[in-house]
Amino acid sequence: MFTMSSWISVIGMDHPRMRANVRWTDHVLMAKQRRNGPPAVSVFCLVGAIALKISENHPVSHTDEHSGTRRDFLYYATAGAVTVVAGAAVWPLVNQMNPSADVLALASIRVDISAVQPGTQITVLWQGKPVFIRARTEDEIAEARAVDVDSLPDPDAYNENLGEVPATDENRALSEDGVWLVQMGVCTHLGCVPLGEDGDFGGWFCPCHGSHYDTSGRIRRGPAPRNLPIPVASFVDETTIQLG
Repeated sequence: MFTMSSWISVIGMDHPRMRANVRWTDHVLMAKQRRNGPPAVSVFCLVGAIALKISENHPVSHTDEHSGTRRDFLYYATAGAVTVVAGAAVWPLVNQMNPSADVLALASIRVDISAVQPGTQITVLWQGKPVFIRARTEDEIAEARAVDVDSLPDPDAYNENLGEVPATDENRALSEDGVWLVQMGVCTHLGCVPLGEDGDFGGWFCPCHGSHYDTSGRIRRGPAPRNLPIPVASFVDETTIQLG
């Protein structure tokens, strides 16, 4: 069993005064060690013991104005030990800010799209935000691909799967045939959720401040500054899409 008295014996500090100073801590340390291993306070006591031993073996002359006293040395050693103990105490607080296991599990989800028919969409919640998954009709695809990219308010596709590419419909659709469109369902103006199959361009419309998106999710009119972003997405199989 780990005790401070045993540490003092190991490092050669079997001094009566030192042993008297730490004997009272042994009972507390032994009880805590059974649960948590050597406690952080043991580091503090051990460093203090080493400091005292060094200072006794290397006495400082009081006639030298530029030399530190034994008390100064102990202060510095104690400050160092306190820093170690403080770091050990703060680490659990920092560590608890890391994402928990359930949050990490939601970093990617799989969505069954077998029931989504052309001309309809589903909305799923991913990382606390809505995601629109739409199966577009041939007319919707043709309308989106007939748009001149140079005429768009936002020329960036905002597709995390492709990086910085022009906002053509081909660069925004998930599937090569253009049927599947997956995008975040959050208006890029103030974060509202747009309504599907609405607005002046047959895509999505945010009634809060009048932002109109086309059938490719690109902003066409209104205060929204950017197209609806495309999240990281891929096909797992013909009827399953993975987000993240």
